Amino acid sequence: MAPPGRRRGMSLFTFLVLSVLFLVQHASAAVIGIDIGTENIKAALVKPGIPLEIVLTKDSRRKEAATLAFKPSPDGSPQHDFPERLYGADASALAGRFPSDVFPNLKPLLGSLGDSQLPLGVYNKRYPAIGITPDTAGSLAVKSSSVSEGTFSVEELLSMQLKNIKENAETMAGKGHLVEDAVITVPAFYTSDERLAVVQAAELAGLNVMGLISDGMAVGLHYATSRTFPNIDSGEKPEYHMIYDMGAGSTTATILRFQARTIKTGGKRSKTNTTVQEVSVLGTDWDRQLGGDVLNDLIVEDMISQFVESKGAKAAGVREEALRKHGRTMSKLWKDAQKVRTVLSANTATQTSFEGLYEDVDFKYKLSRSDFEAKAAEFAGRVGTPISGALAAAKLDVSELDSVVLHGGAIRTPFVQKHLEGLTNDPAKLRSNVNSDEAAVFGAAFRAAGLSPSFRVKEINSADSANYAASLTWTSGSKERKQTIFTPTSVTGTTKQIPFNKLENFEVSIDQVVSESDSRPLYLVKATNVTASVNELIKSYGCEKDGIKTQLSARLNPFTTLPEIVSGSVSCESDQEKKKTMVDGVKGLFGFGDKKDKEDEELEVTDEASSTSTSVSSSTASSSSSSEKSKASKTPKVPVIKTHTIPLSLETTLLAGKRLEASALTALKDRLAAFDGSDAARRLREDLYNRLEGSTYRIRDLLEDASFVGASTTDQRTAISSLLSSTSEWLSSDGPTAVTEAIREKLNGLQDLVSPIRKRVEESTARPAAIKSLENAITSADSVVKIVKDSIEKAAESAASLAAAATETVSSVVEEVTEAASSAVGGDSDELDAEEAASSSSTSSAAKASETPDPPLYTAADLEIITELYDEVKQWLADKLALQNKLAASDEPAVLTKDLTKKAEQLQDITLSLLSRKVPRKPKASSSKKTSKKSKTKTSSASSSSTAAEAEETFEAPKVVKIEESTEEIPLKHEEL
Repeated sequence: MAPPGRRRGMSLFTFLVLSVLFLVQHASAAVIGIDIGTENIKAALVKPGIPLEIVLTKDSRRKEAATLAFKPSPDGSPQHDFPERLYGADASALAGRFPSDVFPNLKPLLGSLGDSQLPLGVYNKRYPAIGITPDTAGSLAVKSSSVSEGTFSVEELLSMQLKNIKENAETMAGKGHLVEDAVITVPAFYTSDERLAVVQAAELAGLNVMGLISDGMAVGLHYATSRTFPNIDSGEKPEYHMIYDMGAGSTTATILRFQARTIKTGGKRSKTNTTVQEVSVLGTDWDRQLGGDVLNDLIVEDMISQFVESKGAKAAGVREEALRKHGRTMSKLWKDAQKVRTVLSANTATQTSFEGLYEDVDFKYKLSRSDFEAKAAEFAGRVGTPISGALAAAKLDVSELDSVVLHGGAIRTPFVQKHLEGLTNDPAKLRSNVNSDEAAVFGAAFRAAGLSPSFRVKEINSADSANYAASLTWTSGSKERKQTIFTPTSVTGTTKQIPFNKLENFEVSIDQVVSESDSRPLYLVKATNVTASVNELIKSYGCEKDGIKTQLSARLNPFTTLPEIVSGSVSCESDQEKKKTMVDGVKGLFGFGDKKDKEDEELEVTDEASSTSTSVSSSTASSSSSSEKSKASKTPKVPVIKTHTIPLSLETTLLAGKRLEASALTALKDRLAAFDGSDAARRLREDLYNRLEGSTYRIRDLLEDASFVGASTTDQRTAISSLLSSTSEWLSSDGPTAVTEAIREKLNGLQDLVSPIRKRVEESTARPAAIKSLENAITSADSVVKIVKDSIEKAAESAASLAAAATETVSSVVEEVTEAASSAVGGDSDELDAEEAASSSSTSSAAKASETPDPPLYTAADLEIITELYDEVKQWLADKLALQNKLAASDEPAVLTKDLTKKAEQLQDITLSLLSRKVPRKPKASSSKKTSKKSKTKTSSASSSSTAAEAEETFEAPKVVKIEESTEEIPLKHEEL
């Protein structure tokens, strides 16, 4: 048994096994961070061997447009259950042709829109051909003209994009790596509805959301991974940085505090100081409608105004209202407006042309940077609003900021940077020291790796903020009560104890306060055992009803930043002596006493009985003890107050987000699976079609190849040529509309004719080398047969020689013993010397007689096995070669390469097995020292045992190694074995 206080160490073997199991378990670990932007989606992968690497799209781009398209099947093409889905740039390229089936920039439409319909109105204005409307479940419905399966929710369309990202990440991770865990960035202003919509979309895509992280915190984490900050435990001041993020859809300002702290780590005996970096959100503010898209809207409006007033449009009678509803025209204008704004960021003027923009009217558009900035003057004044709000929330002044870190694509707009320089009063504070496009996704991937047990990353403690207040709402009598439990600046992970004046079963709702007029229910929590718990406290512990307290524990979830009720309890304090008096008084009426009192009485009786048979001193001690007990009983007892707590049974119902019935959720998953199956079937058809088309060109070349012609007959080539011609005609006529099975049938027909001939060509090419390898194996086996035979013969000769020597030695021993005995008869004084001489002589002769021949290395059975296999393979090869030599090149081969290889491997296995046979070890020669009569008996047993053990030992064939000479013998302890 292991000594107390110490743990028995595991064996090396156990440690290695557990290590291998750990490696196997986590060998396939891979996590991703996803940055869902309004315009683009990016992802970063973390896996063993790939730390923080951007996931490339199918066309090797580092970011993918946040666009999904349903491509309608062309007329005459094979019809599938669902249209083809395209993503990113491929989807955006279809906007001009199929505007009603291309869905860009869906991020602002996630979740419930609450009381504001502004995002929906703006989206329908930009993309009039799509037509998104609210559905009955509180989300938004999208109707596609290419799908007859009803409408699609925004969450369902986003899940398709996330599934595409997941597949790209798994392709990049390599075979055997599944990507299932992810951390996703969300804007700080996302409400509970929007956050839960992101989680639902990710789960539909097969992703486990490890956590949501705000864009500002993600950028801050990436900023902290390569830096160290002042240590506040050393009296240094923390750093304050603002992350100013202007993307396509919104603008956010986040104040972050960066600092370091020293903590103690390790066990109780050995503690070490470790410095940990900390990142905390102090304040955040935003403008949900300020971003690159609204600046594009300015350019689109100017384009429409100039086009309608152009001579060509007036001559064609173009009406502005009709133009705005035309999906293809608006799609073209929106696409070019984005290009114009991007060019103006680096140039003072630009222009673009449209051929047949609307009603076959051409249009040429020009715009200068000064005109653009004049049109954007209203939005330029809103650049500083998020900064002021974030500073006010953090209770800081702009002069206290160490820097303003710029992030987002729209941050490159010149007038935006100019206004930021004026707001900070120090242009040097504007920093572009993070990747404005990829910092957020790298921060999300870093958080994912930190949450995963498979990776070890730099320790950075981060704390986000709630951004919205949270309150409890309940009914007391006929009035509705509210209590604020968290403020917008409350730190995630914070837990609060909330006293609740309820002694009966109750229910409360947790609300997220988006604004003064918009309070959204998040959870409904029912406490179902309050009444029963209060009665239990009164009955069992004697608690007063007025002294019973009800309490709820609320927490800001560190992964979703949403408030939640995690536990509850009812409790009271009671006097134990009072309770005992009340209960025992009742028991005393019926003659039942306290168990402890009964034990004391029995103890006293036992003491009295034993005192009669003890000494006087024992009796005196007993009486002294009784006196002390009597004094103690007169001392008033201090009441013992104990708190009794009963946990509450809580039932929580989610009120926020899109709530689907189980049947509706199953149907949604089935439709997504059917979409995946349809895409897989389409890819299979395309693959077979491409293989068939490629085969026609390759087979045409084979018919002119000399080796192929030699391995085939004229009839075979004629049949192949005829089928090849008909297949080529079929591809140009019926092939584009053919179904998968028809294409597969054509491909199999060609392969059935060509494959046997190609196999003969391959066999004729590889056969000589295989024959040569087998002949070498036969030659090697022949040599081993001779070695085995010689070894057996030499072992037999050695045994015969030693047997003859043993017979001669025995005769010599008999003579020596007889002579020694005769000489000993002469006198008693020489009796001991004679005995010793006889013993010495007999021992020496016996040693010679006991010599045995070396055990044979090989046996007759070994020789029989290798001889039989050698003869069999040699004859088999001769027979097969005789048959093969009679065949023509176009005939099926008599012997295959794989059979030749198999025979060679059989011979190699047996020859290697015999050549690596262990050599039997010859017993060590025993020394013949003179021993006294007394020592003979003691050593005989040990000597015989040692010799027997040595005779059974064997050793491997000797290797040439350098051995250092040493005269010191080092003993091996038993513990080291």
